[in-house]
Amino acid sequence: MKGLLDGQAAIVTGAAGPRGLGLATARLFAEHGARVLLLDLDAAAAQAAAATLSGSGHLGARCDVTDKAQCEAAVALALKSFGQVDVLFNNAGITSPERLMEVTAESYSRIMDVNMRGTLYMTQAVVPPMRARRTGSIVNMSSVSAQRGGGVFGGSHYSAAKAALLGYTKAAARELASDNIRVNAICAGFIDTDITAGLMTPDKLQSIIAGVPMGRAGSALDVAGCALFLASALSSYVTGSEVDVNGGSHIH
Repeated sequence: MKGLLDGQAAIVTGAAGPRGLGLATARLFAEHGARVLLLDLDAAAAQAAAATLSGSGHLGARCDVTDKAQCEAAVALALKSFGQVDVLFNNAGITSPERLMEVTAESYSRIMDVNMRGTLYMTQAVVPPMRARRTGSIVNMSSVSAQRGGGVFGGSHYSAAKAALLGYTKAAARELASDNIRVNAICAGFIDTDITAGLMTPDKLQSIIAGVPMGRAGSALDVAGCALFLASALSSYVTGSEVDVNGGSHIH
């Protein structure tokens, strides 16, 4: 059976977490025929994660997405190894629960840098080779928090960072459309991953699920399936969109 990404090469950031969105998406991309470069702050974990993907030729490497030179080096590695970059999944991100008056300059910079600056730098790094081949799909990881002004755990600065991603996605999509490069965003609701480790209690989980019409938390595979759709030719006329993956918890 032909895969949706046969013959393509993808980069996934924030990809080493065992229960994370990045690794789940990298695995699905690989199952559909892509060669994947998994990037993470932990090089050994990224390499170990790459070894779990189906097929061959996958790579894992360290990349701090807030460092432009490291982003450019990661794309250079992908080009050297794969000869092309067709898909970028800007998944690397962090959250922080501080209330509005508790947000410090350090916390603000950390949240904005990883979530927004990292997306900017990785996108800037992949656009030249995508433009040269006149093809590409960029998928940015946003959040329901950007749409409704707050999520389950993230504070106001997290909401602001994820909202900035939506504006950036639309502007980038408009600018890059003539190069046949599509840019879209995923707005995830509550997804059961390790990003909230230590913050979840059984009562908190039940209260969250009570607000989800579908009656369950989302899984990493729910997000990965949407990322695959946006990465593939199935969405060839979709750009500048924000796709909700939230079980109906925010319908607008």
